[in-house]
Amino acid sequence: MIDNREQQIIDFIRKTEGGSSKELFDVVDISISYATFKRILAKLISENYLSTNGKGKGTKYCISPVFELIQPIDLDKYYQKEIDERIIKENFNFSIINNVLAKHTVFTNDELQKLSILQKTYKKNVSELSVIEYKKELERLSIDLSWKSSQIEGNTYSLLETERLLKEKETAAGKTKEEAVMLLNHKEAIDFIIEHSNYLNPLSISKIEDIHSILMKNLGVKRNLRKRRVGISGTNYKPLDNEFQISEALESSCDIINKKESIFEKALLTLVLLSYIQPFMDGNKRTARIVSNAILMNNNYCPISFRTVDSIEYKKAMLLFYEQNNISSFKEIFIEQFEFAVKTYF
Repeated sequence: MIDNREQQIIDFIRKTEGGSSKELFDVVDISISYATFKRILAKLISENYLSTNGKGKGTKYCISPVFELIQPIDLDKYYQKEIDERIIKENFNFSIINNVLAKHTVFTNDELQKLSILQKTYKKNVSELSVIEYKKELERLSIDLSWKSSQIEGNTYSLLETERLLKEKETAAGKTKEEAVMLLNHKEAIDFIIEHSNYLNPLSISKIEDIHSILMKNLGVKRNLRKRRVGISGTNYKPLDNEFQISEALESSCDIINKKESIFEKALLTLVLLSYIQPFMDGNKRTARIVSNAILMNNNYCPISFRTVDSIEYKKAMLLFYEQNNISSFKEIFIEQFEFAVKTYF
């Protein structure tokens, strides 16, 4: 989080369009030493909130191009305003993909270090498991992921009912056929990405469509990219409604994700951008969660079940990206859920 002193410095730099450390220190009204001021600037740079131009004494500090994307936003405060009171970016923003995400990273060095340490723990734990033990843990995670991913979309099966359905094909009393199909499709999609470990490398529109097709089987949803408008409940954000633009946005996203070096960034951007573009009439977030996990698993990284995420908080974090192109809350969910997966399953 950004503390009060850091926020004051950021606000001042935004107003003045930046300056040298000495110029800023002389005019920012904060009672700290110059050495402390320099340390704060260095911290804000390491967290990608600020960037620099020039060298040596000519170094100028300015707001980072990714500041709006990653700055912390209080979700509770943000959603105190009703849907029609919020000032949002109503239309799809190509620039956030092509000019920001394509050129900058969304993780800080500290965040990547934390994730990397967790990944090392995962690899160590897996190396100590037998083949049978590993498959058992992967099966457990698959059930949890199928359940939570479906629950986020309104499925009312409990975790125990989901386990019974996926293991014994026993449907739960009082539930709809569609709910059972949704869960079974999730398990089939997960089994597919496990069996075809390199299928989504590189990521492409046709391969995303294949995963979507498995998830939507027998649910009355068309396979191909949508050709008409789709609305999203809870927000005034309007996704693209032109098939060619949808294809263009999806292709650009695939290209950017394929070029990213960090597996964590590939997985996070897949989660966010597939949901933001809304390429299909239904099943977009489900597809995003499975494809994101495929990227993790295909690179021998720990998959994520999302089991402990609150469905409402997940949706709020996603809507924040839709409305403000801000990834901070969703990134926090991603990191928390990766840590949970490493500590819980393997």
